Amino acid sequence: MKKQKWLFLGMLVPLVWACGPKATEEVVEEEVVIVDNSLTEEEKAEGWMLLFDGTSMDGWRAFNGDSTPPNWIIEDGAMKGLGATGGEDFGGDIVFGPMEFEEFEMEFTWKISPGGNSGVFYHVVEGPDYKAPYYTGPEYQVIDQLGFAQPLEKWQSLAGDYAMYEPDYEGVVKPAGEWNVSKIIFSEEGASYWLNGKKTVEFIPYSEDWTARRNSGKWNDFPDYKIARKGLIALQDHGDPVWFKNIKIRPL
Repeated sequence: MKKQKWLFLGMLVPLVWACGPKATEEVVEEEVVIVDNSLTEEEKAEGWMLLFDGTSMDGWRAFNGDSTPPNWIIEDGAMKGLGATGGEDFGGDIVFGPMEFEEFEMEFTWKISPGGNSGVFYHVVEGPDYKAPYYTGPEYQVIDQLGFAQPLEKWQSLAGDYAMYEPDYEGVVKPAGEWNVSKIIFSEEGASYWLNGKKTVEFIPYSEDWTARRNSGKWNDFPDYKIARKGLIALQDHGDPVWFKNIKIRPL
């Protein structure tokens, strides 16, 4: 028995050696290079479009205006809001003017200055009765969650549907000055907001719950808030420096 056992092992060792990895082989992982403000061929085929190419403000103009206001510039491949306006000093917000969106998926990369506040709006309507995008458009809240000067209520917090749906941002908040990746998915079947890979908000637009929140009193002075089912994309100048890049969207 012992002789047979050793004979079997002697046959097995060369077989294992032959099937194992060669000492001289190297596994080379292909590096994935992400180019800012660009689309892959796959994204183009899926219907994505860029709202900013990193070099030009083409398509962006002042809310209720016809040209880009001076408080927005391009810096290192990003659109930078200088924070020159804010509060009741209206006029600093910008919209992507060429087209409106109804149901869509949108992604954007952003960073905020220490203590800063901004926002991304959709379904925005222009007109003499509206002084700013928030008169009509829902807001994805962009804010320095960790360093804001005053305590924030949950309804005011980062990656929330402002004053409508409170966000779950635990574990994905970054300090001011660091880049974040956000996403908005909006369809009548279901909507969601995302921050750095985590879903922060989920709701059914125009549902009973949505309607109750819309009519809860916060928006009494804004009768046309969230009434439009399509509109413009807008970026807010709330008086603090903010940066945006990789802004892309596709209709659903």
